This record gives sequence, structure tokens and C-alpha cells, in this order.
Amino acid sequence: MMVIENEYEIGQTVYLKTDPGQLPRMITSIEVFKQGEILYSINSGNMPSKHYAFELSHEKNIIDV
Repeated sequence: MMVIENEYEIGQTVYLKTDPGQLPRMITSIEVFKQGEILYSINSGNMPSKHYAFELSHEKNIIDV
């Protein structure tokens, strides 16, 4: 049995660390791969993208961008 320890939940608002505008994005799906890797599908408007947890943040980070 595999236990999935995802850091973010579907429907949660997150921010992409590399986005200079720090636009809010919503988690729309979670993909889990054989080796335990997790990819989060996120949307900002009609712009979908996929990212690992280390690329996302719970809060805006305007200082580091």
C-alpha cells in the first residue's frame, strides 16, 4: 500500500515562487508517480501548468522575486 503525503490539497490557493507578479493559482489536480513523485496541476485563469511542491508557496513572496 502506498501512503501519499501531499503538501497541498485540490482547491487550495498557492503561489508560484518564480512568478514576479505572484498571481494566485488554484490546485486543480494531483498526479502521483511510481517512485512517490508528486506533480501539482495549477491554474491561473485559463493558464494551466504542472509543478513540484518546492516550486509552490502557501503565501505571496514579493521580496525574493
